[in-house]
Amino acid sequence: MRFGKIVMAAAAASLVSAPVLAQAVQPASSVARTSATVENENDLEGGSGIIVAILAAAAVIGGIVVAVDGSSNTPTSP
Repeated sequence: MRFGKIVMAAAAASLVSAPVLAQAVQPASSVARTSATVENENDLEGGSGIIVAILAAAAVIGGIVVAVDGSSNTPTSP
C-alpha cells in the first residue's frame, strides 16, 4: 500500500511539473532572427478559391435536392 502511494505522488508531481518544464527557455544570445530575402518566388496561392467555393455550393445544393426529393419510399405494409 505504501508503494502505491509513492507511485501516485510521483505521477501527480510529474503531471503538475510537465507544463512548467515544457515552457520555452530564453535563448542564450539575444540576437533577433531575421528572414532571408526571396528572389523569383512562386505564385503558390493559385487563385482557385472561387472554383472551390462554387463546387462547395453545388455540393450543398445537391445535398438539399437529394434530401427533399419527392419520391415516396414509405412502406406499404398493412
